[in-house]
Amino acid sequence: MALAGIGADLEGTHAVEAAIDAGRVRELIVERRRAGRDDVVRLISKAKSSGAHVTMVDDVRPLAATDAPQGVIARAVAIPTVRLDDAVHGSDLPALLVLDHVEDPRNIGAVARTAWAMGMTALVVSHRRSAPIGATAFKAAVGALEHVPVVAVSSIAEALSRLSKLDVWTVGLEGEAETSLLGLDLLSRPVALCIGAEGAGLSRLVAERCDVLARIPMVGGAESLNASVAASLACFEVARVRGWVS
Repeated sequence: MALAGIGADLEGTHAVEAAIDAGRVRELIVERRRAGRDDVVRLISKAKSSGAHVTMVDDVRPLAATDAPQGVIARAVAIPTVRLDDAVHGSDLPALLVLDHVEDPRNIGAVARTAWAMGMTALVVSHRRSAPIGATAFKAAVGALEHVPVVAVSSIAEALSRLSKLDVWTVGLEGEAETSLLGLDLLSRPVALCIGAEGAGLSRLVAERCDVLARIPMVGGAESLNASVAASLACFEVARVRGWVS
């Protein structure tokens, strides 16, 4: 079943505040013992001003999906996912980040945070065999998922084929690739960077459908990089090649 939307359940002060600022929150649930903290007082005030209902409870942890909800939970209107075609056509120079079955929702959140910071125009995920984009991902994203459009597809490999038809170059990160990602000319064109799963890397079919496989050069002896770290370096290189950062 395709994702109808994301971010209906939120936890942690930053994720909840970003959703309140976006006008999505319908109910804010707060632990009484934390209600006097400055950051929580601000959340309560913003929630009430936006028309959200505020509920006080003794402990939010039984209602939480994460281990550290920071005393606040929100129920919100879900953010609709977008179509791949719309994500591409929504930018004059698209730069998409494609996650090939990344399994840790914290990594998805961290990747979204980097994507937003570096100007990436959309995040593409599979709604099969991947981490859910739920409370944990939103908490790790620290508000970024309110801003980065998310495309949910049934097959990453098929999405790459569709991107090719949309004149978007696809670059897969592969540690053993001969081509370096640094200074890669394709990054200045409409491009989609594909990041593989933790440990396993890119799946065979996804790697085969990428236009180019590229590596992130490393000086030290590390075998590989965490998915979110690799995505961060790759997104920065896109921004650098395009002159967005210097």
